[in-house]
Formats: sequence, structure tokens, C-alpha cells
Amino acid sequence: MYKVKVYVTLRESVLDPQGSAVKSALHSMEYKEVQDVRIGKYMELTIEKSDRDLDVAVREMCEKLLANTVIEDYSYEVQEVVTK
Repeated sequence: MYKVKVYVTLRESVLDPQGSAVKSALHSMEYKEVQDVRIGKYMELTIEKSDRDLDVAVREMCEKLLANTVIEDYSYEVQEVVTK
């Protein structure tokens, strides 16, 4: 079994109004050292072992459903889960 951690973020060229709002709020709370805030998504998938290539399957999931690849980038980490 595998645990896949998927990170989805807006591309650098895409404005992030939610991140700008959080940055402004942090500045108003006197955290002036914060230079930028980008908001993203984090997902954990638990996937059973199968004959399918795991990397190919995860990329397909990200590109077809989990990320809007027009405006978002994604990355992922795979960890094998040892079950007893």
C-alpha cells in the first residue's frame, strides 16, 4: 500500500487574491516580515498496490481531476506504507 501526498499550487504567473488577502491580514497583525503568501491544496491518497504504474496513475489523477493544469502546478511524494 502507498500513501501519496499531492501538493497543488497556483502557477507563479497567476494572481492569488486569497494569498494577497492573507498577506494583508498578517501585515495588519504586525507580521510585516511576510513578503508573499501563496495558497494551495494538499491531499493524501492511500493507494493499494496494483499492476498499474503508480507514477503514471498519480500523474493522470492530478492532470484529469486534482489540479487545473492551465493555472496550477502539482507535485507529489510517494511513501510505501508497511502494514502489519
